[in-house]
Amino acid sequence: MGKKLGVAIVGSTGYGGVELVRLLASHPLAEVTSVISSSSAGTPITEGYPHLTGIREELLDDVDAEAIKRKADVVFLGTPAGVASKLAPQYLEAGLKVIDLSGDFRLKSPGLYEQWYKKTAADESYLEQAVFGLSELYAEKVRGASFVSNPGCYPTATTLGLAPAVREGWIDPATIIIDAKSGVSGAGRGASLGTHYSELNENFKAYKINQHQHIPEIEMILSDMAGAPVVTTFTTHLVPMTRGIMSTMYATIKGDRKASDFIDLYRSFYEGRPFVRIRPEGQVPATKEVWGSNYCDIGFAVDERTGRVTIVSVIDNLVKGAAGQAIQNLNLMMDWDETLGLQFVPVYP
Repeated sequence: MGKKLGVAIVGSTGYGGVELVRLLASHPLAEVTSVISSSSAGTPITEGYPHLTGIREELLDDVDAEAIKRKADVVFLGTPAGVASKLAPQYLEAGLKVIDLSGDFRLKSPGLYEQWYKKTAADESYLEQAVFGLSELYAEKVRGASFVSNPGCYPTATTLGLAPAVREGWIDPATIIIDAKSGVSGAGRGASLGTHYSELNENFKAYKINQHQHIPEIEMILSDMAGAPVVTTFTTHLVPMTRGIMSTMYATIKGDRKASDFIDLYRSFYEGRPFVRIRPEGQVPATKEVWGSNYCDIGFAVDERTGRVTIVSVIDNLVKGAAGQAIQNLNLMMDWDETLGLQFVPVYP
C-alpha cells in the first residue's frame, strides 16, 4: 500500500476531535499526522486523554496553516462555533482540503447565522464554497469537493428520519413536530452548570425551546426536500447519558399510508446507503443500538385513529452526528468507498 493521506485535526482536545483520532486510527487510506489545539499547544495529547497512551504520544501542534500544510493534506475543524470561520479560509488558501464540524458554514445566509448563533458570520464567498455534507442526501455534491461543512448532530438524526416522507409528499410539512433528546457529550467537554453531575443525574430537561441553533439547518434541508419553505416545531432535551440522540417526529399523513408503506419507501430511498438501517414493522430503535457506530436507525408507527405517523430516528451524536459522518465525507471527497474506517459494529450493551 502506498503513502496514506495525511490528516490534521484542529480542536483535537474536544470530544469530536478525539473521536476523530479514535476512528481514523482504523482507516486504511488516511492517517492522523497532526493533532492541533490552540489552547493546549506544546502539551502531550495524553495529558488530557490518557486512553490514547501508546496510540498517540505526540505534543499538540499550533494552528499555523503553513506548518499544517507540511504534514497534512486534509484538515478537520472540530472547533467551537465562530472559530472555524476564521481558520478555514487560511487552510483553503494554503491548498488544504477542509471538513468543518462546527456550524460556521452550514447556513448560507450570514444574517440567519448571526441571528441563531449570535456570532459574526463567515465571509459569503466561503459560505457559498462550502458543500453541505449530509452524506445520504448530498453525496454527489460532496464527491470531489475540497471544502465540506459537516451537518449538526440533531439535523442528521432528524432530517434522515423525515427526508423521504417530505420529498415524496407523504406527510404535511406544516404539521411536523420534532421531539429530540441528546446525551450530555453533545454539550462538549467544557464544564458548565447545566452539565454538572448533580444537576444532570436523575434529571431530564428541555432546553433552548424555540431557540436552538439547529432549527434553521433542519428547515433548510426539509425545505430543499419539499421544494418549498418548511418551518417546524423543534424541542431539545438533555438526557443523563453520555452518548446518543433520539429524534421522535410526528406529522399528519397525506393519503392512506400504513407503517409498511413507510418502511418500503424508506428502504427504497436509502438503498445503497450503508449507514441507514430501516427497522421492520413493530420495531422501534433505541440509542444503545447504534452506540459507537456510524449508523442511523429509523422506525415507524402509524396511528390510523389520528391519521398521524410517528418516526423515531437514533444516532450516536459523536459518530454519525459528528466525527463518523466527517470521515464518511472525507471518503466521498476522495472518491473512496464511503464505509472505509467506519465499519464498526455498535457497542452493546
